[in-house]
Formats: sequence, structure tokens, C-alpha cells
Amino acid sequence: MADYTVLIVGDADRWWTSMSLAERKDGYAQYERFGEALAAGGHRIVGGAELTRSSQSRSIPAGGGPVTEGPYAETAEQVGGYYQIETDDLDGLLECCQIIAETGDGVEVRPNVDPADRPS
Repeated sequence: MADYTVLIVGDADRWWTSMSLAERKDGYAQYERFGEALAAGGHRIVGGAELTRSSQSRSIPAGGGPVTEGPYAETAEQVGGYYQIETDDLDGLLECCQIIAETGDGVEVRPNVDPADRPS
């Protein structure tokens, strides 16, 4: 089986700032539906998490330097959460990810590097 990371990308802070409680509940129901669709399709969730508001993040610039609070100022979209998925069916996984996209969040699916492919 191959391992993939599903990144939830967009205005993650909207869940905390501009969505009503009813909208948030509906959104979480979609994520529950996503989990059910994954299981039904034979995909296995092996990890993941919802991330807190971007204001709670800390950033370190490329090359090192001082730690700053919050995301980079020029960041329009941010990762709001992720799933680690194990599957042999990438097309099926991508179809399940349409459920997340229906909430208004973007989705990026990337294969994880197999440790065997790293130089020794």
C-alpha cells in the first residue's frame, strides 16, 4: 500500500471567525462523511489532525532566523489540517476528497516519500 498526505488548504481561520455554529456543525458532518467514505473505499486513515487558528502558529524563515508569531504575512491560504492515508487506490482517494472540497476548503494530495527511496 502507498501512503499519502491529504492537506486541507484555504482560509482555515474562517471556521473560527466567520462561520456560524450551524455552518461549523454542517462542515464537521462533511468531514465525518469523508471518514466514512474512506473506510467504505478500503482506504485507511493512519494519522492526521485539525490545526488551530493561524494566529497561534509560529514561523521560522527559510535559512533560519528569528521566530515570529502567526503565519507569513504574504500567505493567503494555509493548511488547516491533514490526514495520513494508506491506500492502493489513488483515484478512489481523490474521489473521497471531493467531499472535503464541498466544504469550501481546497485539498492537496501528495504521496509520502518511501524511506527506501532516500539516499543511504
